[in-house]
Amino acid sequence: MTKTRVLLADDHKIILSGLKGLLEPEFDLVGTAEDGKALVSEAVRLRPDVVVVDISMPMLNGIEAFREIRRIAPGVKAVFLTMHHDAAYAAEAFESGASAYVLKHSAPRELVTAIREAMNGRTYVTPMIAGELMKTYRNAGHDKAPTVKLTGRQKEILQLLTEGNSAREIAAKLNISSRTVEFHKYNMMAEWHLKTSADLIRFAIKHGLVSI
Repeated sequence: MTKTRVLLADDHKIILSGLKGLLEPEFDLVGTAEDGKALVSEAVRLRPDVVVVDISMPMLNGIEAFREIRRIAPGVKAVFLTMHHDAAYAAEAFESGASAYVLKHSAPRELVTAIREAMNGRTYVTPMIAGELMKTYRNAGHDKAPTVKLTGRQKEILQLLTEGNSAREIAAKLNISSRTVEFHKYNMMAEWHLKTSADLIRFAIKHGLVSI
């Protein structure tokens, strides 16, 4: 029986190494990529059955990379393997055409199953976020999108927050103080009546304020 051909993509070599050890007994690992553009290139060249891909990667994030792959090679399936617990990320992944969404800490228990489900034409979601994801879908369309006006600096900070950066990391990238980052973040949260950073990120994704 021919093994499923799998292409791995993550920007951390140690994670790629661990994934190889986990998946090699079950699948044919045809290659690896460490950024989004390399993933697209390798997927076109190798034509895997499945790509196992992180969301947060250099050059091109995993969701945008998979959209490009689907345009060129529509038969390729995607299993997103990520640290992002927020259901908004999962919803965006499935909207891009993904077959599965697995949290990294669950990979040893769930990744092989997720790949098999994808190959059988089914979907798989880490149980920890499945309930929240369903709630996201049920609420879709019920909330009227607010009128949102952002300054250029707010847009930059919001985008970097969504990409998983801390206030200190954002400050370093934008050459501003951490206090300034927090000031803008809490102003946005207050304006939209949000309580946590996670709420802010979810709001930004839901209303198309950031690219993921």
